[in-house]
Amino acid sequence: MNLEQITEEMRTRVGAHSPISAIIKFDFGDDGIVRIDGKLSPTVIDNDDSEADCTVKVTIENFLKIAQGDLNPQMAFMTGKIRVEGDMSLALQLGSILG
Repeated sequence: MNLEQITEEMRTRVGAHSPISAIIKFDFGDDGIVRIDGKLSPTVIDNDDSEADCTVKVTIENFLKIAQGDLNPQMAFMTGKIRVEGDMSLALQLGSILG
């Protein structure tokens, strides 16, 4: 799955109204960015690298493992496979989007 496919999948999962009223950014390093702006209605999901309330830094490979249930997000965080910048409480709510 590439960045474009992940972005489209996020649009499908989140829909017009994000369950999280914040800006969440997934930073896949050289592979790009997916940003979910849940402050806007309807929710905007794009690939802009702009300010976010919470940034999750993860490889696409590990992101897909988490989304498929093959990697526990808490273990990924504790082993450094995920890094979170900004509001950690928002990262804890991501199960509603990824799950």
